[in-house]
Amino acid sequence: MHSKIRQSLALAAIGGATLLTAWAGARATRRNLGWYRWLRKSSLNPPNNVFGPVWTALYGLNALSAGRIVRAEPSAERSRALALWGTQQALNAAWSPLFFGAHRPRAALADIGLLWASIGAYLASAHRVDRVASALVVPYLGWVSFAAYLNGQVVRKTPRLLTRG
Repeated sequence: MHSKIRQSLALAAIGGATLLTAWAGARATRRNLGWYRWLRKSSLNPPNNVFGPVWTALYGLNALSAGRIVRAEPSAERSRALALWGTQQALNAAWSPLFFGAHRPRAALADIGLLWASIGAYLASAHRVDRVASALVVPYLGWVSFAAYLNGQVVRKTPRLLTRG
């Protein structure tokens, strides 16, 4: 019974971390869309209304992935995967406040590079625990790769507006 309680608490923590990450991103973004309009972006930049649904789906897949890892047999690799999941959640939660909130696209680009690496490490670790869990984060890694490109284009195309980093 003790392990069921721990598993339930871990699943609740995953849900809470996912919701907190989504909330932080949405809050920072909503408050700074005016500033964002002035940035020069890639011609591949999707319309603003695409981001919410895409991120919602990706957060859901990411949480499902972590939930599968939590329910796997306890092991050192399972613990590593969960630690990496937490790392990528923290880095994800930092990106929007850096980019939108602090108006620091260069710092956000550094953050997204670390995020990309942590997602890749999580994917590899999760694969050793549960292959379906690792497959669930492949779209997330793809989208973050695209987001890194878009972030890089803002840094490259709007140098005058980015004096704060």
